[in-house]
Amino acid sequence: MTEPTIRKAIPEDVPQIVACIDAAYEIYSRSIADLPPVSAGLDEDIITNQVWVLDLNGSTIGVLVLVVGDGFMKLANLAVHPDHGGKGLGRALIEHGEREALQQGFSEMRLNTHADMTATQRLYQRLGWIETGRKGATVMMNKVLT
Repeated sequence: MTEPTIRKAIPEDVPQIVACIDAAYEIYSRSIADLPPVSAGLDEDIITNQVWVLDLNGSTIGVLVLVVGDGFMKLANLAVHPDHGGKGLGRALIEHGEREALQQGFSEMRLNTHADMTATQRLYQRLGWIETGRKGATVMMNKVLT
C-alpha cells in the first residue's frame, strides 16, 4: 500500500483542497452556526502563505495552512478527510508544521480553534499545545517549539 506524502500545494490543487476541507468540517458546519468559511481563500493562501497537502495516490486527503506571524508561525487551518481519520494523519501534518516553523526560525506556534471543537482541542493538547485564552467561541492555543 502506498503511504501518503506531504508536499507543498500548487494552484491546481485548490479544488481538491477545498473538497477535503469541506468534507473534514462538514460534521461541524451542521452543528456550529458561527463556524467561519474554512475553505474560503485557498487560492490566495497558496500564493501568500504556506499550504501543504497530504497526498495519497494523487488525491488530497489532508491540508495544512501555515501563516507567518510577527515572531511566530500560525497554524491557520488543519483538515483530514473523514475517510482517512483516525490514522494519525492530523498528527503527521501538525508535526510537519512544527518542523517547518523551526526550520524557518520560529520557536513558537499559535492557533485558534472553535470552542465547540473539543476533539480538536484534545488532539492539540496531547501534542503539547496549551490553551492561552478564549474570546467568544474562539479558543487560542500555542506551543513553544524546541
